[in-house]
Amino acid sequence: MATALIGGMLARGAVAGEFRVVEPSPDARRRLGDQYAGVRLFDECTAEAVAGIDLVVLAVKPQQMRAAAKGLVAHLPRTPGPVVLSIAAGIRLADLRRWLDGYARLVRAMPNTPALIGKGISGAYAVRSVDEDGRSLVSSVLAAAGEQIWLDDEATLDVVTAVSGSGPAYVFYFLEALDAAATELGIAPADARRLALSTFAGAIALAQASPAEPATLRAQVTSKGGTTERAIATMEAAGVKASIVEGVKAAARRAEEMGDAFGVDD
Repeated sequence: MATALIGGMLARGAVAGEFRVVEPSPDARRRLGDQYAGVRLFDECTAEAVAGIDLVVLAVKPQQMRAAAKGLVAHLPRTPGPVVLSIAAGIRLADLRRWLDGYARLVRAMPNTPALIGKGISGAYAVRSVDEDGRSLVSSVLAAAGEQIWLDDEATLDVVTAVSGSGPAYVFYFLEALDAAATELGIAPADARRLALSTFAGAIALAQASPAEPATLRAQVTSKGGTTERAIATMEAAGVKASIVEGVKAAARRAEEMGDAFGVDD
């Protein structure tokens, strides 16, 4: 996700100024250097890495966040200091603030993997100490990854994580099923994939262009006694919709559990 944000910002000129990346892995640093000539790379967080910057993006795995924050805190300017943006699933800003010795200019966001092509969507939450300029700066960064929504309650970021953060996997899962069904019914694999992908892309484009709710659009395709009605009835009997809803709720609970687990100090 960090690579997607960096690439998007560079490609779209989202934010003016110098880009610096702290990446401990030599292989990852080499790949970043080869791909993005405009980025300064560091193997650890230093005063030079953060001097004069307006925004710090903490793009690490949740279990690595506390160590990343502890590495940053000694060098973090505080007059007034940059906005610190966390994009780690589950990590709460109260815990991040504690690890940063009370630093308060914090924003938490959850992008998703279509950010890699600028087609993602992010949910974001800012604490009250982040002013409008700070929010605008974060918005300009997240815009490089796609759309964004601002939330009034940090807890709802766990829902965003479950719906859109994990959501591409649900879409790919359904695509797998359509692909498999077409292949099992005699369509060549390449054509099966094309049918599945184009059907999904066309349906999404239609839904985005229409003011109608998804249930209404579905009903418009579902003729009484027809093929679509038989398929939907089979899926309903198998509890497909209910299982999807329960799956998303389970993902939201897991995001909350991660916050509980990774927010605990030793």
